[in-house]
Amino acid sequence: MNVLIIGAGGMIGRKLATKLASSPVLNGQEVRHLHLVDVFEPSAPLDTPCRVLTEAADVSAPGEAARLLANRPDIIFHLAAIVSGEAETDFEKGYRINLDGTLNLLEAIRQDASYCPKLIFASSIAVFGAPLPAPIPDTFHLTPQTSYGTQKAICELLLSDYSRKGFVDGIALRLPTIVVRPGKPNKAASGFFSGIIREPLNGQEAVLPVADDTLHWMASPRAAVSFFLHAASLDTADMTGGRAVTLPGLAVSVAEELDILRKIGGEARIKLIKRVADPLVEQIVAAWPRQFDASRALSLGFAPDESFEAIVRSYIEDEGISI
Repeated sequence: MNVLIIGAGGMIGRKLATKLASSPVLNGQEVRHLHLVDVFEPSAPLDTPCRVLTEAADVSAPGEAARLLANRPDIIFHLAAIVSGEAETDFEKGYRINLDGTLNLLEAIRQDASYCPKLIFASSIAVFGAPLPAPIPDTFHLTPQTSYGTQKAICELLLSDYSRKGFVDGIALRLPTIVVRPGKPNKAASGFFSGIIREPLNGQEAVLPVADDTLHWMASPRAAVSFFLHAASLDTADMTGGRAVTLPGLAVSVAEELDILRKIGGEARIKLIKRVADPLVEQIVAAWPRQFDASRALSLGFAPDESFEAIVRSYIEDEGISI
């Protein structure tokens, strides 16, 4: 089996590549070739029987998507994107990367009439926007209130239509916000949900730009990797209700995050959090959905995290944090 990961240099892409490289079996078939792509050349996983190719490429550039499909990958994981905050502040870049890149990929697939790969697309709960019911069902209409959410919603519709026409076998995964993200802060408006855990656990100050009662839908990096691997194994003929799936998560408030940080790291970690209101972040986050009815995803076999405490402890274990 030949697997292509676009956006393999990002956090989820790296972890997904590492998991596939260490356990190179997908859908009961051996993964023989793992092709890892990002705008900057990603690192290759070590100690794997797979043949691994890494390269820098931008699917939004003319001709790049077709070139990446030359080896006709059986499964494509498309995770490349500009994050929410950057997509909001750099309108043109957001549409070029998030929309044009996806459309280029779909069009390159369509041009080969004998080729129909499975394409797993990283969408987002940002496709929904207020006013919202609680909880939000999969069938609720898409009313994004950010450029990022709009771009993801358009890509979901494109993926559905190209799948309907038989050009591709697509699944869009509406990811919760992934917490706790390792590494340095990024430009995602939701980044503080990770930052107020990650930075204090590493002995660093963190900025909290919203109120303690802010509620959000979250999942761990471990869960995110499992979502993509499980999606690759699904028989899409059984996916009544559409090609986009809202994934299971946990509705966690900032106050609950701080309680778990205090329980695990003590009061000294809490004192590293600085409260600095950010009107732009508050506006973006206020428009995001908070709770979902993920019964469809559960029926398809997607599994949620056990608890927010389990999410934090998995971060500590995976990243080797000393407490």
